[in-house]
Amino acid sequence: MGGPHEGLYQAVATALDLCGGPVGSLIPLSLLVFLLVRRRWVSAGFLLAAHLGGNMLVVQGLKHLVDRPRPAHPLVRVDHGSFPSGHAATAALLVVVLGVLLIPAAKRRAWWIGGAVFTPAMRWSRTWLHAHWLTDTVAGAAVGAGVGLLAWWLFHPALARERARAHDRRGAAAGVGTA
Repeated sequence: MGGPHEGLYQAVATALDLCGGPVGSLIPLSLLVFLLVRRRWVSAGFLLAAHLGGNMLVVQGLKHLVDRPRPAHPLVRVDHGSFPSGHAATAALLVVVLGVLLIPAAKRRAWWIGGAVFTPAMRWSRTWLHAHWLTDTVAGAAVGAGVGLLAWWLFHPALARERARAHDRRGAAAGVGTA
C-alpha cells in the first residue's frame, strides 16, 4: 500500500471513503424515510435494528474493547480505534440490508455479486488510505455482513408477512379499478 497516493487510485479511494462515511449514512436514513412513508413498519424496524445494532453496538463496542492503534499517517480523517473497520462493516451491512429490502429475490444473485465487488473495494480503500490494517477491514466486513444476515434471519418471517400484505393490497386495489 506504499507508493504514490494520487491519480485514479486516490479518486476511487476518496469516493469510497465518502461512501462509507457521510454518504453511507444518508443511504440508510433516506431508505428509512421511504419505508416510513410507505408504512413498511417491519422493514423500517429491520433497517434500524441492523444498522444501529451493527454500527453502533457491535462495531463501536469492538473498537472500544480492542482499542487497536491505526496505521501511521492516515490520508483521511479517522476516529479512535482501528479494529474493526466501520467503513467495511457499513459496506457489507448495506449490501445485505439493501438486498433484502429493495431487490426482488429472483434478482438478488446479481446484487450479491455486485456486493462481492463493492465490499472488497471498500476494504482496499481503507487499507490504501492508511486508515486501517488489512485485518481491520476483513473483520469489519465480516461484522457488517454477519449482523445484516443475523437481522435478516430474525426478521424474515415478519418481513415475509409484510410483503404478502403489501401484495394483497396491490391486488385488491387493482381489482377495485376493474369492477
